[in-house]
Amino acid sequence: MRILIGLAFCLWASGAAAQGCGEASSPCQIDSGTYHIKLPEAGTSAGTVIHLHGGGGRGKSLLKGGMAREALRRGYAFIAPNGEHPTARFPRNWAVRAKNFEHEKDDIAFLRGVLADAAIRHEVDTRSVLLSGFSRGGSMVWDVACFAPDFATVYAPAAGAFWDELPEKCQAPVTLLHTHGWSDRTVPLEGRPLWKGSVAQGDVWASLKIMRETNGCDARQPERNSVIGEQLWRHWSDCEAGRIDLMLHPGGHGAPKGWAVTVLDWFEARLAER
Repeated sequence: MRILIGLAFCLWASGAAAQGCGEASSPCQIDSGTYHIKLPEAGTSAGTVIHLHGGGGRGKSLLKGGMAREALRRGYAFIAPNGEHPTARFPRNWAVRAKNFEHEKDDIAFLRGVLADAAIRHEVDTRSVLLSGFSRGGSMVWDVACFAPDFATVYAPAAGAFWDELPEKCQAPVTLLHTHGWSDRTVPLEGRPLWKGSVAQGDVWASLKIMRETNGCDARQPERNSVIGEQLWRHWSDCEAGRIDLMLHPGGHGAPKGWAVTVLDWFEARLAER
């Protein structure tokens, strides 16, 4: 019995040591920044969900949110990196590519570092990765999908797209679900200029056009439309590679009720197609 108790304690202790960092009060540190992480109860993950906070936010605030709860319930590791640019005008932000907007570091490289560190330190599964984000974090997701398409398996930005000047083209096809509020006035579907026009949020419709062209979606109109409750969906699923889904909801600058469940259902459907 003592041997079994001792073995159980050793297993518990090794699991605790493996976590080591990542809680709200103790983010994991890498050379280029910090991140938070939660692991499923099983200890090993079936995949990884990385969610990017909005402008001015913090990764630790996402640890008890809907995406974290749903990801962990399904057996995925949940990672919430911190967008950190201490000397910038907006220090808790993401280095989204935009005209007249400079940042201290390359956040695409930072996110690669986060995933690589989590794979070593926490043994997360990097073969099935969902990168999602809200608002400014959503725009960062668009940038990663465009300029580092190999980073994640699928992408799910919400309430944020490219900023001006929009890229002429992206590097490779991706699978992407974009969510946006029909009544969003903070990040309107058509974008808007800020700070006397020195920078501008990009047009979501134009962002989708760039991604359609990258994916080889020959038809402008989607292959299929669907209505689920109050959500209006458009599906470009007949592209040469990848696919694009658009979900519009009647709300403003936010995600609709049940968004995490919807996104993770979509993620798992895409994994099943591989």
